[in-house]
Amino acid sequence: MTHPTIPFIDLKSQFSALEPQIRERMDRVLAHGQYILGPEVTELEEQLADFVGVTHCYGVASGTDALQIALMALGVGPGDEVITVPYTWISSAETIALVGARPVFVDIQPDTWNMDPTQLEAAITERTRAIMPVGIYGQPADMAAVNAIADRHGLLVVEDAAQSLGSTHHGKRAGGLGTIGCTSFFPSKPLGCYGDGGALFTDNPDLAQRMKQIRNHGQAKKHHHPILGINARLDTLQAAVLLAKLEVFDQEIDQRQTVASHYARALSGSSIKAPQVANSNTSVWAQYTVLSDDREALKERLKAEGIPSVNYYAVPMHRQPVFADLGYQAGDFPVSEHVADHCLSLPMSPALTASQIDHITSTLVARAD
Repeated sequence: MTHPTIPFIDLKSQFSALEPQIRERMDRVLAHGQYILGPEVTELEEQLADFVGVTHCYGVASGTDALQIALMALGVGPGDEVITVPYTWISSAETIALVGARPVFVDIQPDTWNMDPTQLEAAITERTRAIMPVGIYGQPADMAAVNAIADRHGLLVVEDAAQSLGSTHHGKRAGGLGTIGCTSFFPSKPLGCYGDGGALFTDNPDLAQRMKQIRNHGQAKKHHHPILGINARLDTLQAAVLLAKLEVFDQEIDQRQTVASHYARALSGSSIKAPQVANSNTSVWAQYTVLSDDREALKERLKAEGIPSVNYYAVPMHRQPVFADLGYQAGDFPVSEHVADHCLSLPMSPALTASQIDHITSTLVARAD
């Protein structure tokens, strides 16, 4: 029996379910014509601040812009060091370098694949200014441990919640777990728009004001630019899409967790390693990523059954040519390298049907041992 190809991330089904709400929201923008910083942007910021549980939220043009603006608002620059992980998308390290600071890497935990707090203090120097933990694949890092270390050393914490918005750590939402939280609305994210987009979160009013100015050329009021900024405003049309999607986001998170539970049950006892969620966390399952000792063969066999898969972050940051001058070598971060060499992300979407899940899991188990 030939199975139809399963979407890796099913945005078409999501749009079909939400089309009336999305079109209504977008039509309002087309009618009023305020395409830059229109009323939908402010409405979205207010709803997201309430959702995350912080006092300030500002929409920006991308998750990468959010990270860069956060570092700029904190005054991170040349001569500073910022600690992050090598197993992540390049934006985490890229933005540190773009503001003139030096990325410093620490390895990840072997179970959650997030920053290992036990390695943090050894990486702190007199030049360390901030720590940037990443919530990989949908769950936060051990932010309680990271914040405690940061507090002891007088450091700032930029939470990269590009994949973890909607998850929790000790009951508190991702995005609100550091000095500044950053997220992305790239279309494939659990809460995604139809282009690039992102947001910043904080409880600090001074940082909030700086971030608001930086995203709009450093402008405090018309024709008055007291600080340097960039052009990083969230488009009003993207805000309209996000407002429609935010209405069902909690429901979609529940559906993602149901899909993840099916995967976990199917992989129990298999040689394929399923992802682990820390006891203090919930996950929004931005990706469902497994480890396999025979990844390439498994990937090809899944493909033959119409099941797409992706090996994300196959080359960790410390092995990227752009960061060669940092002086890291292969073997410096063994957990990151092991995960990079063995990881495979499976289809994950709230719209996955029971039959699709059964087909994926039966293929996985059949090929696993």
